[in-house]
Amino acid sequence: MKKYKGYLIDLDGTVYKGAERIPTAEIFVKELQDKNIPFLFVTNNATKTATEVKENLLQNFQIDVTEDHIYTSAMAAVDHLNELNIGKKVLVVGEASLKQEVQAAGFEMVDKDPDFVLQALDRGVTYQQLEAACLAIQKGAKFVATNPDTNLPTERGFIPGAGALTAFLKACTQKEPLIIGKPYPTIMAGAIKRMQLEKEDVVMVGDNYNTDILAGVHYGVDTLMVLTGFSQLVDIEGKSEQPTFIVNDLSEWEV
Repeated sequence: MKKYKGYLIDLDGTVYKGAERIPTAEIFVKELQDKNIPFLFVTNNATKTATEVKENLLQNFQIDVTEDHIYTSAMAAVDHLNELNIGKKVLVVGEASLKQEVQAAGFEMVDKDPDFVLQALDRGVTYQQLEAACLAIQKGAKFVATNPDTNLPTERGFIPGAGALTAFLKACTQKEPLIIGKPYPTIMAGAIKRMQLEKEDVVMVGDNYNTDILAGVHYGVDTLMVLTGFSQLVDIEGKSEQPTFIVNDLSEWEV
């Protein structure tokens, strides 16, 4: 079994499942810490800051990490806007955590004539805000979306995710966005750059074939699929792109 120098790790379904603990994952993270193996939690969630993710891990799952172990799609989006270097004015459709990332990176949040429209999940969005975003994109602002997740599972059923708002803006503008989060390569590139490792030395660990595993496959990173969350063996039968490794849970993996 190959020994990796670094681990990219999904959260929900891999490290925990909703509010439910996954003890084998907690032990796995502790083993990485004990052996000083670099790791980064990579999440499509753009509604929480790294500090909020860190606090949730500690308070609810007994996983004690720093903000440097967290990489959200909001963080990846801001990193990419900096790399594009085509302007500093951003119209944000998103919640407080995304706005905080944008401002901390030195961008100016505006309501009209932006260089970018940056869209994420926004549970308080208004028609007027979507209208402003549509008009800005039509006038030439670059359309960037944090993640493609169209729905979110809750105890009540599926509710609209960031991708549902993306679909609204696409329908209005007839423009395709640059999507940052898994399974797209931008978040993977940003995460590996932060780890200061080569992609050949890193493995992507996750439970969702359509996001976590395909993110690794499409970026040329080995993948470790765990059967503790969303995807099961039946879901990947006949798929041309397969995970590098599959385990029932992380107790079966040796770091």
